[in-house]
Amino acid sequence: MDALFIGHAYIDVTFLTDHLPSGDEKYVAQDYAISFGGNAVTASFCCAKLGVAPDLISPLAGDWLGRMFIDMAAKYSISVHGRKVAESSLSFIMPKGGQRAIVRCRDDHYIHPFPQLNLDGCRVLHVDGHQADAALHYARACREAGILTSLDGGGVRSNSDELLRFIDVAVVSEDFTRQLGLETHGALDFLAAHGCQVSGVTLGERGMLWREGKGEIRHLPALDVPADRIVDTNGAGDIFHGAYVYSYLATPQRGWAGHFEFARAASAHSVQFLGNEASLPALADIEAAAKEFAPKA
Repeated sequence: MDALFIGHAYIDVTFLTDHLPSGDEKYVAQDYAISFGGNAVTASFCCAKLGVAPDLISPLAGDWLGRMFIDMAAKYSISVHGRKVAESSLSFIMPKGGQRAIVRCRDDHYIHPFPQLNLDGCRVLHVDGHQADAALHYARACREAGILTSLDGGGVRSNSDELLRFIDVAVVSEDFTRQLGLETHGALDFLAAHGCQVSGVTLGERGMLWREGKGEIRHLPALDVPADRIVDTNGAGDIFHGAYVYSYLATPQRGWAGHFEFARAASAHSVQFLGNEASLPALADIEAAAKEFAPKA
C-alpha cells in the first residue's frame, strides 16, 4: 500500500432547498446528490481520484448501504478493510449561503477489533480521530516505522492528546482550537509542543495559518471563488487533506508550502459542485482553479 486512511464512513444525502418543512408538510428540493462521506474517507477518495489509491479502514455494515459504499470505493480502486457495525451511517446535508447544516445518523459500536494490516510500502497514514483505538495503534506503528502521519483535527476527541504525540502533520479546525480553549496561535504552539513537524489551523474563507516546527507562522489565504459559484462547501476541508497527502506522495520536492497551495486549489474547485463525489478534483481541475482564482486580499 502507498497510504492508509482511517476514519468513519457515511453515505451522504446532500440536498438544495430554500425551505425545510415542519409538522405535516411536504416540500420538493431543488437538487440532491448521494455520495460517500466522512472526513478521512472523503480525503481517501480525493487521493485516489488524483492518482494514488489508498487503503482504508472504516466501519462497514452488511446492509445495502454498506454494499453501496463498497461499490463506490471499488470505482476508485480503494481497498476497504471494513470494521463490522450493525448499521451503515448516514449524513443529511443542507448547504446554504456558503455554510451547511448536517444531521448525522451514526453507528460507531464496533462489533470486532480493528483489522491488523501489513504496512510494508506505506508512506503516509492519515487519520481523523474516529476509531480512536485504530488511529492510535497505527499512528504509533507508523511513527516507529518512519512513515509520515497526518491528522485531520476536526474536533477534540477522547485520545487527541495522546494521538498527537505520534502525528507529524496536524491540520486542525477552528472548532478544535475552541474546544482546547486556545486562540489560533496558541493552538499552533500546542501542536508543536506535541512534536508535530507541521501544524496548521484552517479558517474557512480566511484560509489557513500554519508553521513548520516552531518556526515562523505563515498565512495561506483562501482562493477567491465568487459567491455565485459556491454551491456546497461540505467536504472542502476533507478534499484539502486528501490533496496534500497526494501531493506529498506524488511530488515530495514541492515542500509543505507547495503541498498546501495545491490542496487550496483542490478545495476551491470542490465548492462549486453538489456532493462529495462531484466535488472531487482531477489534476487538471486543480491547475485550472489555481490559474482562475486569485488569493483573497
